[in-house]
Amino acid sequence: MHEAENSQIEHLLCIAIDLEAFPAMQALVSGYSRISLTVGVHPNEQDGKEPSISELIALGQSDKIIGIGETGLDYFRNEGDMDWQQQRFRNHIAAAKALKKPLIIHTRDAKIDTLRILEEENAGEVGGVIHCFTEDWEFAQKAMAMNFYISFSGIVTFNSAKEIKEVAKKVPADRFLIETDSPYLAPVPFRGRPNYPTYVRYVAEHMAELRGVSLNKIADQSTQNFYTLFRL
Repeated sequence: MHEAENSQIEHLLCIAIDLEAFPAMQALVSGYSRISLTVGVHPNEQDGKEPSISELIALGQSDKIIGIGETGLDYFRNEGDMDWQQQRFRNHIAAAKALKKPLIIHTRDAKIDTLRILEEENAGEVGGVIHCFTEDWEFAQKAMAMNFYISFSGIVTFNSAKEIKEVAKKVPADRFLIETDSPYLAPVPFRGRPNYPTYVRYVAEHMAELRGVSLNKIADQSTQNFYTLFRL
């Protein structure tokens, strides 16, 4: 946290991906007032405990827990019948609505079903964020219409990410976030190496360049958007 503070990072959000490691994650950050948590089971996790709605609600009641997820759909790494993944997604949405806390959404090769389930489950009631955005402008518009923010990771700095860069230019100022997805997806000039929360500055710098505004404006706006979304 000290390194983050030295880099002018005010608040960190640790994202849960399974229930087995969740207690250790809670214990690790319990003494830090400016580190928050989410609770959830990632769509790629198949070997651990399957979360019930009631268990997610029970775990998510703490003020330290400010969101539900990471949840969503991933058809890139999983094949065959995806009913189990879709039901897990629906369970997370139900828990988020019961807790009145926003969702952290992962979607990969599943944009049609992701949007469909968000709409069917009325996820816009709590909203959330499409984390590590990799879709197109049409998807972004539909997600924003359901009360979701669009979050850009180090991918937006990659030369190959032309479509994502276009979305980054178009997203309204009050609807974007920036992130690292640490320890993955390090931005240029660290691409291919381990990622760290302090590297979020490079995402902010690239967003500023794309949008033709100052770094301070991106930093201030993304910070305000974060606090607004997570009601801090």
